[in-house]
Amino acid sequence: GLPYSMKEAGFPLGVLLLFGVAYITDFSIILLIKGGNLSSTNTYQELVRKTYGLVGYLILSTLQFLYPFIAMISYNIITGDTLTKVFQRIPGVAPDNVLTDRHFIILLTTIIFTLPISLYRDVAKLGKVSLLSLILTIVILIIVMVRTVTFSPQVPKSENAWIFAKSNAVQAVGVMSFAFICNHNSFLIYRSLEEPTLKNWSRVTHVSVSLAVVISVVFAACGYMTFTGYTEGDIFENYCRDDNLVTFGRFCYGVTVILTFPLECFVTREVIANVFFHGNLSTVLHIVVTVVIIAVATGVSLVYDCLGIVLELNGVLSATPLVFIIPAACYLRLSKERWNHSDNLISCLILAVGVLVMTVGFVLTIWHPQECSHGKEMFYCFPSNVS
Repeated sequence: GLPYSMKEAGFPLGVLLLFGVAYITDFSIILLIKGGNLSSTNTYQELVRKTYGLVGYLILSTLQFLYPFIAMISYNIITGDTLTKVFQRIPGVAPDNVLTDRHFIILLTTIIFTLPISLYRDVAKLGKVSLLSLILTIVILIIVMVRTVTFSPQVPKSENAWIFAKSNAVQAVGVMSFAFICNHNSFLIYRSLEEPTLKNWSRVTHVSVSLAVVISVVFAACGYMTFTGYTEGDIFENYCRDDNLVTFGRFCYGVTVILTFPLECFVTREVIANVFFHGNLSTVLHIVVTVVIIAVATGVSLVYDCLGIVLELNGVLSATPLVFIIPAACYLRLSKERWNHSDNLISCLILAVGVLVMTVGFVLTIWHPQECSHGKEMFYCFPSNVS
């Protein structure tokens, strides 16, 4: 969705916003752990309960459930979109083959891959899975860069493609927040460190976010430069179906998404365990809750398939408060520093930006919903149509 966010914001402003969201993400992740240390808590929910009581706890729990849950829906939509196009390229697979049916592919990948991996209890076991996911992300990035050079001449450039700013910049921040957010599982990962100290956590965070922003800026820039005003909510919808290099990229992307899905399931399950079962799930309940979460997410993704709007809404409604508003609000309440200390001033600024993005972004997303040309072959894939 990042090239699409460049189309929404205007390319120069979009790149600046991407760096801004990365900085805020980095700052707020460290702020969360600082808040946890100040309040002697070791989960996001405990931190908010201690700071803002039951009402704050319930609001956070709802957001912490909704963000990864909607992310799981979007991952299923992506899996259905990308892998069907991969299977279409296999010799002998006709257009009416069951392997080209997105519903069948979503059900198949859920039953064979995402459900079994999601049944793990220990998040540290996903370490190798995450590493493989990162390697595949680099492969996808290289493919998108290659196609910027080799394919972009075939795509007609749209007018005002390089204008500095566009009116949908706030929704673009929602998509970027969605791309960067990891606040909802920060405590889970912090506790999995061999030495969970603030110094080690800051180092891990700076390296992770720096790597993420480099990948994101290159990916967003290359994707947008290739398709400019025709950029779709899912960049792989823009490429032609007979492109074998991109087909390999789609395969890598599908695998990446399948491997990322369980991490989101871990968080939704932990929220349910904390709110309804005092943080402890028996083996039977662990299995039942996991199956129910995945069944509902899969059900929604089978019915709805427009990725751009899903990313925007999840960004402004869930990711923005989790990244911008709540960590800053908790820290400001707990901080014992003077009001003009840099941490307090930056937290105030982030809080204000978060409220603005959330309210304006939601209104604009409902008021101007983005078109969804899902599953169509783009006009420039038929050279006779391109004048």
